[in-house]
Amino acid sequence: NTGNVIRLAANTGCTLDLIEPLGFAMDDRRLRRAGLDYHEYAEVRRHPGWEAFLAACKPERARMFALSTHGTRSLYATALAPGDWLVFGAETRGLAPELRGWFAPDRLLALPMRAGQRSLNLSNAVAVTVFEAWRQNGFG
Repeated sequence: NTGNVIRLAANTGCTLDLIEPLGFAMDDRRLRRAGLDYHEYAEVRRHPGWEAFLAACKPERARMFALSTHGTRSLYATALAPGDWLVFGAETRGLAPELRGWFAPDRLLALPMRAGQRSLNLSNAVAVTVFEAWRQNGFG
């Protein structure tokens, strides 16, 4: 998943902020293989935790959106602008409840899915969301 998202970041110009704990090793050969030779074209930053991320990047809270199966608003009912931050949880468990609670309800977004389905693969959810944000802004 992370290799795919690194490749996505390289191709769309997004920055990827990885917030520990990570469920993988950054030097894993599978990660390198999935990212192919795109690592040099993507800006990837690591943070030792959520608070460290907030302190280092200083994102405006009003510009932050989290994607969750618990989301209260559809991605497609949300206007996204350059400079917005998109936050995704772990593949296996999504966003932790305390992190979901950090976001205002209108900042918790969901991707539409058929009834009875749990979630999309993480890298697919990131790709769908990033491309929707990019589309809304004219792919510029």
